[in-house]
Amino acid sequence: MTSQPKPGAEPFAAEGGRTGVLLSHGFTGSPASMTPWARHLAGRGHTVRVPLLPGHGTTWQHMNRTRWDDWYGELDAVLTDLRSRCDRVVVAGLSMGGCLALRLAEQRPDDVDAIVLVNPAVNVRRLDIKLVPALQWIVPSMPGIGNDIKMPGQDEVGYDRTPLKALASQLVMWKDVRAHLPSVTQPLLMFRSDDDHVVDASSQSIILDGVSSAVAELVPLADSFHVATLDHDAELIFERTDAFIAEHVSEPA
Repeated sequence: MTSQPKPGAEPFAAEGGRTGVLLSHGFTGSPASMTPWARHLAGRGHTVRVPLLPGHGTTWQHMNRTRWDDWYGELDAVLTDLRSRCDRVVVAGLSMGGCLALRLAEQRPDDVDAIVLVNPAVNVRRLDIKLVPALQWIVPSMPGIGNDIKMPGQDEVGYDRTPLKALASQLVMWKDVRAHLPSVTQPLLMFRSDDDHVVDASSQSIILDGVSSAVAELVPLADSFHVATLDHDAELIFERTDAFIAEHVSEPA
């Protein structure tokens, strides 16, 4: 039986104009990490969606029964709904949400007009993560990765444990997304924290070297940790996203 989302982890939706923005939270996180950004975009007149990915916002044990195709399937369905309402759609994601955004761009190039990534994850160098495909059959979880936030008092409403069967599935998705990066041609905006304790710099270079986008902007974040959307640089993320949408997601003729 699926539990109800924790307070603060509920999905977010706002109706607006003909530009839609689909925001995805990260692995073991929740919409709480994206809601301030979503409210800002809604205030700009956009139609905005922040779904709660399956297995998130409840318990890590529940998440351990979900896999990457469950998370991707939810975003895919929300993108279909947004396309029925909007002329243009921007897909944005934090951490694993960035990987999911890239996969949508790879699989549905005609439905994704631009991509915005915040500390996206498609790879890690940590040895313990590389052992997860074997560890998942020995232990159910490891210490959590949530709330890597420099600003005091912020909470992404995530888990304090990392479910290993779910994590092993994420690693499979990473490999799939990395293999298809050359098919990404949409304008891309990436934010990268100088001090990120969750995702190392290897994902940045893999993505920027791998995509075929004519526009691929990198914006460093000097005063934020991993969950930068809730950190000191959040306003910079919001403002640069506004400018990026205005420049690269054109109005219909």
